[in-house]
Amino acid sequence: MLPQAQAADGNWVPGWTASPQPVWAGDFVLPLGLPSSLRDQTVRQVVRAGVGGSRVRIVLSNEYGTQPLQIGAARIAAAGDAAGSTSGPSLALTFGGQTTATVPAGAPLVSDPVAMDVAPLQRLAVSLYLPQTTPLTTIHWDGLQPAQIAAGYVAGAASVKADSVVNSRLFLSAVLVEAAPGTRSVVAFGDSITDGAASTPDTDQRWPDFLACRLAGRNVAVLNAGISGGRVLKNHMGPNALARFDRDVLGQPGVASVVLLMGINDISWPGSTFEPQEPPTQADALIAGYRQLITRARSRGVRIVGATLTPFEGALTMPGSPIANYYSPAKDALRQRINAWIRGSGEFDAVLDFDAVVRDPQNPLRILPAYDSGDHLHLGDAGNKAVADSVDLKLLLGER
Repeated sequence: MLPQAQAADGNWVPGWTASPQPVWAGDFVLPLGLPSSLRDQTVRQVVRAGVGGSRVRIVLSNEYGTQPLQIGAARIAAAGDAAGSTSGPSLALTFGGQTTATVPAGAPLVSDPVAMDVAPLQRLAVSLYLPQTTPLTTIHWDGLQPAQIAAGYVAGAASVKADSVVNSRLFLSAVLVEAAPGTRSVVAFGDSITDGAASTPDTDQRWPDFLACRLAGRNVAVLNAGISGGRVLKNHMGPNALARFDRDVLGQPGVASVVLLMGINDISWPGSTFEPQEPPTQADALIAGYRQLITRARSRGVRIVGATLTPFEGALTMPGSPIANYYSPAKDALRQRINAWIRGSGEFDAVLDFDAVVRDPQNPLRILPAYDSGDHLHLGDAGNKAVADSVDLKLLLGER
């Protein structure tokens, strides 16, 4: 959970977030693709801030660590055009006035503010130097943004020569911006479809990214709280929605609205390669989970918008796919029942019908080919843009 930043020292709003996840065992069907640890290495990660401001700070997470996380140095700069490069001065980040920091096991750590003019949608490079053997325990797996890992201390270098590149976020969970008074946040709370799986890496073409472009300059940040493999009711590739709702949504400073697009993995994982022995999810159980999220959002004065689940016939059946039995007609019947409830129950503050936006009129059980990434589950770049463009901004923010 981020600090409640509406304090005397400024209006601190997350410009960017990535929901922390634990690592998983090597026998899981999806490999991590990460080293087990780093030592005497610098990690440079690029993020895009949705809102602008005059000062910044970062949030590190050691939520799933079992030992303290040692930070030898942290710096921030405007990102350059070339991979691993910066543009302009590199600014040292401090923690309680110190350039080094220790993040206790299970805890976050917020840096001190540093003066830096940030424009809406500006890309920033955050560099962390890890001097000691550091197990990679707290990550955001599907980062879709190359993290450059270089030998030694090169956090302040204008460019780094990477020894390796990973597409996950490592320990970095947020960049906070001191924004204009009244700046608000919208949180996209979901699974891999929100996380942007299958969108073009390093191009910010997830649907929340396109939505952020529409809201740029309006003092509204769009925060991506998607976790690939995320489920409403159960854990595996990350904590379930009910467990992480406070951390990833209600704990965000200035949050005004949340868009809930989650449930397809609750429907499809049971009986598939992911969870072959798990019994089918029951509609009543999934709806009860949604109702809990609705109740908790409203108790905090947060507008909650339900999004319908998108088509998935033929999902993950490409040649060479390690996933089997993700789709079945019975599972799609459950999706249709859930969508009917989302549309017709009246329990959400508003509804976004993403299913209607992306389905193929000739075969409504499938994504329109122009919007399909090719795996028949995730949206491609054009599909992500279509979803974001379909959002009624006044409905999203409750302005009418």
